Amino acid sequence: MTNREVDGRTIEITHPDKPFFPGEGITKVDLVDYYIGVADVALKHFSGRPLSMQRFPDGIGKDGFFQKNAADYFPGWIKRATLAKEDGSIDHVVVDSAATLAWLANHGMVTPHLGLSRVDRIDDPDRMIVDLDPSDGDFGKVQEAADLLRGLFDAASVPCFVQTTGSRGLHVVVPLDRSLDFDGVRAIVRKLCADLATRHDKLLTIEQRKAKRGNRLFLDTGRNAYGQTAVAPYGVRALDGAPIATPLDWDEALSSGMSSQRYRIGNIFRRLAQKADPWASIGENPVPASDLENLGA
Repeated sequence: MTNREVDGRTIEITHPDKPFFPGEGITKVDLVDYYIGVADVALKHFSGRPLSMQRFPDGIGKDGFFQKNAADYFPGWIKRATLAKEDGSIDHVVVDSAATLAWLANHGMVTPHLGLSRVDRIDDPDRMIVDLDPSDGDFGKVQEAADLLRGLFDAASVPCFVQTTGSRGLHVVVPLDRSLDFDGVRAIVRKLCADLATRHDKLLTIEQRKAKRGNRLFLDTGRNAYGQTAVAPYGVRALDGAPIATPLDWDEALSSGMSSQRYRIGNIFRRLAQKADPWASIGENPVPASDLENLGA
């Protein structure tokens, strides 16, 4: 057993040498240390949001599972929020410290996923996300789609942000002022993406069925709903290489050398030492979702 002292708490790391990413030699304690090390940058993006955990207690080479509830054995100092669900309620973890991240990583949380609203006003999202999901391995299509969305938002002076998902695509994110509920936001973003896909029907689609997408990129708006989540900024994905969902500047996102898995546990701290968080200002100028209603019309 190994200990880490974090935020004045002693976090016991059980089986610290257990392989979590066998291909890279990344162990459980390496994952814990990653989340401790990235906490100063990442925690502002977690603040006030319900957490869903993708857990792999025996590493990504074994079966994992999703968990939304804070189990009874979670320590009392981990913050919780009780939220409604269809058949009752659920106690979500709300990450407010590096110690919480470390404790969860020790219990097998590889990937944190976050709600698009905060627990103080859970029905009113402060993020709108379009997930750019390619049908093939052509990241150039992802970048082209992202640039089209950015063009719409820039033309209306709407701030928008971008991050790799750490898997295959990009997330394009708009900060919202919480003046509309999820139903209202979802209707607006669906229409926006439907109109964009109609104008660029060789590249884009909103078709839910994979068999009907062909080689087109799917504009996925399904995360804009109560109870849905998106991978957390600086979250590790449960994939070979330990890629990171990484906020980017727009020039980086559209550069020729970019890919969704470019940043990993092995190189992310070198990047963070050289470059400030591109999402540091994401909450400073939120917009009404209604500002997006007629973009590109």
